[in-house]
Amino acid sequence: MSDDDYAIENTDAGASETIPMEAGQIKKGGYMMIKGKPCKVVSISVSKTGKHGHAKCNFLATDIFTGKKLEDMVPSTHGTTVPVVVKEDWEIIDIEEDGELTLMDEGGNQKTDLNLPTYPEGFGEEIRDAWAGGENTISVTVQKAVGIEQVISYKKE
Repeated sequence: MSDDDYAIENTDAGASETIPMEAGQIKKGGYMMIKGKPCKVVSISVSKTGKHGHAKCNFLATDIFTGKKLEDMVPSTHGTTVPVVVKEDWEIIDIEEDGELTLMDEGGNQKTDLNLPTYPEGFGEEIRDAWAGGENTISVTVQKAVGIEQVISYKKE
């Protein structure tokens, strides 16, 4: 067999984008998946154990990318999934007319596959105005979870 027989398409470590966790272990301010969306938990109310012996956790959470409110009710001993959320800081190098960003990190690596955020309303234009055609140095924080990346904040240097 020669080396040409193997075509390796993927270079990540094969890590999962979510991890399993018991519903009773999730805390307010933590993350969890609701209806396939990564969410930040806003409040948790726990009901008493019923006749079947399970306390239920009622989660109220907001989607971390759209801000939509979602609810979920899970027995506290049952498993649920928690997204692996990563935040990274990048510096804006360029903003195209269509809102596509060119970003660079501290190591000099470039990223060109992100657009200005559409949520919250007007946030993308706020970043464009602050950048002012390259006159100001702007750092953005990119949040990444379940294969989705989005700019969630910015600051002037």
